[in-house]
Amino acid sequence: MSIVTISRGSYSRGKEIAERVAESMGYECISREIILEASEQFNIPEIKLIRAIHDAPSVLDRFTYGKERYIAFFRAALFRRLQKDNLVYHGLAGHAFVQKIPNILKVRIIANLDDRIKEEMKRENISADQARHILVKDDAERRKWSMALYGLDTWDQRFYDMTLHIETMGIDDAVSNILHLLKRPCFQTTPQVREQIDNLSLSAQVAAALVREFPKVTVDSGKGIVFVSVRGSLVDEKRITEKVGFLTREVKGVKKVNVNIIPHLIEY
Repeated sequence: MSIVTISRGSYSRGKEIAERVAESMGYECISREIILEASEQFNIPEIKLIRAIHDAPSVLDRFTYGKERYIAFFRAALFRRLQKDNLVYHGLAGHAFVQKIPNILKVRIIANLDDRIKEEMKRENISADQARHILVKDDAERRKWSMALYGLDTWDQRFYDMTLHIETMGIDDAVSNILHLLKRPCFQTTPQVREQIDNLSLSAQVAAALVREFPKVTVDSGKGIVFVSVRGSLVDEKRITEKVGFLTREVKGVKKVNVNIIPHLIEY
C-alpha cells in the first residue's frame, strides 16, 4: 500500500503517467476531484479554490486572508483522501502538503518548453509568442504561490524523490521507473505513517472548521487530542475557547481540544 503525488506542468504528460501508474497498481487516481469535494463540503465556488491554490498571493489576500481560508478547505479535502491510501494524486499543490510525510513517493514530471508551446498552440489556436507567454506566466505563478505560502521552490529538485524528464524517456519508461520505486519498502505506508496522516487529517479538518472565524489559526493533533493556537486578547480567552469548542464539536475524531491564545503584539 502506498501513496504517490505527481507534480506536473501543463502539457508534460503527467496526467497520462499518473493514470497508467494507478491502473497498474489498482489504485485510485485523482486530481480535480479534491477541488470539487472541497467546494461542495465548504460551499465555496470552485473557481475561488482553484485561484487560491494556483495564483500567487495578492496584496488584497494579505488583508482579507482569503487564501488561508480556501487553502484550509482544500487541505482538509486532500487529507481525507490520503487517509484511504492506495492513491495517485496529480492535481494542484499536492506535493506541498505532504513534504514532511515519509514514505509518500513525490514525483516531478518535466518537459521541454518548446514542446509545451507546440501543444498550447494546437489546443488554443494561438501563436507561439502567445503560447510562450501563457506558459511562462503560469509556471511563474505556481512558483510564487509555493514560495509565498511555504517557502518551497517547486523548481528545487530536493522537493521530490524523483524527477523524470519526459523527453529523455518515453511514457512507458516513466511509468516503469515509478512502479519500480514503489516496490521499495521506504515507499510503503507503515502504521506509523498512517497514524501521522490521520493526525494531519484531523488537524486539517479542525483548521477548516475554524478558519472562517480565526484565519490565522494553527492546529496540531495526536490520537484525537487537538491543540489550537489562535491570536487574540487574553481578556477574551473564555469567549474564544468557547467559540473554538462550538465550531469543532461536529468534527469527527476530536476527543479533546486545548486552546492557546497568542496575544496580539502592539508595536510603539
